[in-house]
Amino acid sequence: MLAPKARYAYSETMAQQKKSRRKTPGRGPAPEARKAPEKRRTAPTETNRPNKRAPGLLLFGKHAVAAALLNPKRQAKRLYATKNGLDALTSLCALPTGLPVEITDMDSLKSLVSGPNATGDSPTQGVVLEVLPLPGYSALDFPPKTAERSVIVVLDQVEDPHNVGAILRSAAVFGAQCLITQDRHAPPESGVLAKSASGALDVVPWVRVTNIAATLDELAQMGYWRVGLAGEGEATLEAIDLGPALVLVLGAEGRGLRPLVRKHCDMLAKIPLTATGGLIDSLNVSNAAAVALYALTQGKPKR
Repeated sequence: MLAPKARYAYSETMAQQKKSRRKTPGRGPAPEARKAPEKRRTAPTETNRPNKRAPGLLLFGKHAVAAALLNPKRQAKRLYATKNGLDALTSLCALPTGLPVEITDMDSLKSLVSGPNATGDSPTQGVVLEVLPLPGYSALDFPPKTAERSVIVVLDQVEDPHNVGAILRSAAVFGAQCLITQDRHAPPESGVLAKSASGALDVVPWVRVTNIAATLDELAQMGYWRVGLAGEGEATLEAIDLGPALVLVLGAEGRGLRPLVRKHCDMLAKIPLTATGGLIDSLNVSNAAAVALYALTQGKPKR
């Protein structure tokens, strides 16, 4: 009978020790006595720091954001901005009625756009816009114009977002109808690409196709003359007898146009380069696109 009594005394002592530990100063009240912290309500215009990446596509830079807000086909969801950034943006365009605006600071904006498609050190210029992707287009949506020259830019597996953004910018400046890329070998819409395009992402329609060669055939049936840009081209762009409806086809850095894509071009043309003793024998694809678009859009088209 002594053993059970001893066990009872031991368990009772342990229970008293646990109870005393719960009352030890510095350990705080017992869990049942703690109260949940009172939630603070933040006013919509109060400065705060977003602590996580916002959903959706994030565009940044005042020109990219302004172009997106002016594009009737772009759906904007929320604007994050510093006070100075908001002032600069509203000098370029009016904000849509009902667009939620969150005033924050530069460090928070930089943190907001950090990720695989927009690095944290990318300059936001004080504005970040959350948007939905643009609707898709078809090459058939862009038949040749009747009263002026029509130019379409086709990129054969150009995957760098900075290059694609810069080409979009040149396409906008020189009045190209649209940009066509292969869906699987081109960058997606992103803040970096939109910043490189400086607003052209929302100006020049972007067509994504599954097969570049088949699309070039469709464009030929619509009346376009297809010119592939290659260093071994038969003639310079200035020497070609160009028609009123043109497709400029550019290949990726290094490998250039793929053989199948070359076969679906009516002609290969080149940009003449000054001899540099082999030090420089080519142009960056975005620079080549700008030079070629300038050459193709000057003067009256030959019919």
